Amino acid sequence: MGVVVDPEVPPEVAGMLRANAALLSRIRSGWVPPADARPGRFRSVSSVALLAATPGVVALMAVLLALSHPAAGFTLLGTFVFIVLVKIASISELPEHDVSRDREVYERARPYRDRYLLPEDFDRDAADVLTRAQRAIGSVLRSHVNAEGLLDGARNALMLPAQEWEIARLLAKLSALRAEHAALVSRGVAPEVAAVIEPLDRALATSEAAMIARVEALERYAGHVAEAERAYHARGQIEELRARLPRYEELLAETGADALAVPEIDRLAEDADHLEQVLRRSVRSAHEAFRYLES
Repeated sequence: MGVVVDPEVPPEVAGMLRANAALLSRIRSGWVPPADARPGRFRSVSSVALLAATPGVVALMAVLLALSHPAAGFTLLGTFVFIVLVKIASISELPEHDVSRDREVYERARPYRDRYLLPEDFDRDAADVLTRAQRAIGSVLRSHVNAEGLLDGARNALMLPAQEWEIARLLAKLSALRAEHAALVSRGVAPEVAAVIEPLDRALATSEAAMIARVEALERYAGHVAEAERAYHARGQIEELRARLPRYEELLAETGADALAVPEIDRLAEDADHLEQVLRRSVRSAHEAFRYLES
């Protein structure tokens, strides 16, 4: 399901939000990435200490060699080199993706904290309903009949993402109320409160039914588009076959069998006309279903 973003959020910010669901979840829970999060700053103290120690180590090694203690001098040098190598290895193993990227996401997401929804905002039933809506919307927007302009592509591109956001927003609100309601009921309900709980139960159920009806309307629209899509592809195949007919007719004429082919050729033409009618009916039905969504 992923992150659902208000379609009015700028596209570059929306893309960033959708790509960082786990990080946004941590931020939502109260985690704040450090402001100074460049790897160089974390490594600066130890790196400077090593750099400052180098002249002293070299001088001490020279003294040991001058006092005829080469073993101690080389041991000191070896130890220092080992420490430097370990430091280099630790630097190289640090991940490229540092906290500065997390900070950038945090800063850019803050102004839009009420304009996106995370998977944890939905209970299981709400997530299922939202997934159905997203599947229907995606099938319409990805269809060839939409891309070819047989549907109203511009209106689809505007209205369907708005529908997804509105459905997601209401389902998130429904999920939150259901969770609060379940928590209250789980503590036990006094007889005096039961009379109030029952209409609240009905309100939640009625709201859920309304959302499901809305999603079913989207699914009906997607169904009409799918029918138009099938007719569109079939029509294309028939047209491709019709374009090849002269070569078949030529072959049949040369072999003396052309009289047998006439009924089949006529049937192919009828199939093409039939598919054209089916496509037009399907597109017309899709337009009617679209108008129903707007009402």
